[in-house]
Amino acid sequence: MPALDALDRARTLVVLTASPLEEHGPHLPLGVDAFTARHFAREVAERLVAARSGWSAVLAPTLYLGSFTLDGVGTVKIRPRVVRDVLVDYGRSLARAGFRYILVANGHAGPTHLTALDEAAAIVSGQAGVTMASLSGHLSWEFRSGRFLDRVEQALGRPLSAEERQAFANDAHGGWWETSMMLMLRPDLVDDAYRDLPSATYSLPERLLPNYPLREGGAGYVGHPALADPAFAKATAEVLLEEVMSLVHALLEGNLRPGERRSPFYKVPFFRTDFWPAVAAGGLALAALAWLVPRRRR
Repeated sequence: MPALDALDRARTLVVLTASPLEEHGPHLPLGVDAFTARHFAREVAERLVAARSGWSAVLAPTLYLGSFTLDGVGTVKIRPRVVRDVLVDYGRSLARAGFRYILVANGHAGPTHLTALDEAAAIVSGQAGVTMASLSGHLSWEFRSGRFLDRVEQALGRPLSAEERQAFANDAHGGWWETSMMLMLRPDLVDDAYRDLPSATYSLPERLLPNYPLREGGAGYVGHPALADPAFAKATAEVLLEEVMSLVHALLEGNLRPGERRSPFYKVPFFRTDFWPAVAAGGLALAALAWLVPRRRR
């Protein structure tokens, strides 16, 4: 406590890492998202301290929680509202202690999960008057949309083939990118069988089915794990880190508000944590009204 209390609150960034335990196919560990998020959290902290004299960064312990997960053996399902509330409580506690800048690190792209992180950041920022931001929803959307691929090619030192670009577009879970990241971060936790795994791609109708990568013989991954290469992970991670650092510096300088870089899912009512409670409340109100009206007529 004394060491934490001695930090200059106006020049300290606290990084909260929140990602689920979730199955990632037969070749990857359950904690892929948390390993990835922690790597980015540590890199952001180190780069911030190196770039800003007199600044400190605090890495809070990883929170293993997340929603919109694939329900395989080992997956721990957490309700979106719980994800939101845990991050709100952490943010409020840090704000009460005087910390002014809080960043949420995350490696999971589930829509309700990203929305819950954005909601938590908005609640804490608005109520406590601090800067709490979750940038992973915005960045994952930009990344998965292929908007950074030209920069990835520069970092990689070679162009991506048309086949590789198509493979990246089909890659979503436990595939090319996440297997590459784990080969870079923790190769000891990657089963060598990834080299022989067939590609697993799904049509849009198939993707609309619950738990689709695990249905009808699916192995729990989406994409092309056999393409995995730690050099690809290093190149993509560098591009993402450059992007996130530009946003972090803008936040600290007051040139960017936390809510300006939210996940696009945040705007969809269906993914908000208060959507289904509101629907349920509305249904109860209609039921009560339907019950009362006939009785009054009698």
